[in-house]
Amino acid sequence: DEYKRIADVSLSCLRALGLGWGPTNIEFRWTKHGPVVIEVNPRLSGGDPNLIQLAYGVDLVTEHLKLVVGDECDLRRKYSETATARYLVADRDGILESIDGVSRAAAVPGIAEVRLYVKLKTPIIRKGDYEDLIGYIMASSPSSTHTAAILQRAVDLVNWSISPLPT
Repeated sequence: DEYKRIADVSLSCLRALGLGWGPTNIEFRWTKHGPVVIEVNPRLSGGDPNLIQLAYGVDLVTEHLKLVVGDECDLRRKYSETATARYLVADRDGILESIDGVSRAAAVPGIAEVRLYVKLKTPIIRKGDYEDLIGYIMASSPSSTHTAAILQRAVDLVNWSISPLPT
């Protein structure tokens, strides 16, 4: 039922805005009244192309470019896995003093990517948005339970320290 409601709202947005040509990012929040649309944009979303490639073997960026230049695109899945990502989020304001375990996390079987956004000695001032992110870890495997376990194992290996901002 939730899937159908999400699909119906998404398709209504596409029809209302005349977006049916290419990739579209629809962001919504699930509330007690169902899905509430936050934004609709005719573009690929941030991390999703990588997750879709991990899960289905479809390179959305390449296929989108084919569509733009008039070539035939192929969105058929090559295989079916479960892919997910976990964002690493600063837990307080301050200066990023150290971060370790990244290479150990990347070496966990099933981990596809570990990426950091910030460098050491970077001031972190949280604003409650995407700029609070330190990085992310992506994983894939044949099952959602196994993928979640792989991802948690890798996340547990990454540690950082943040010192207080100078006064």
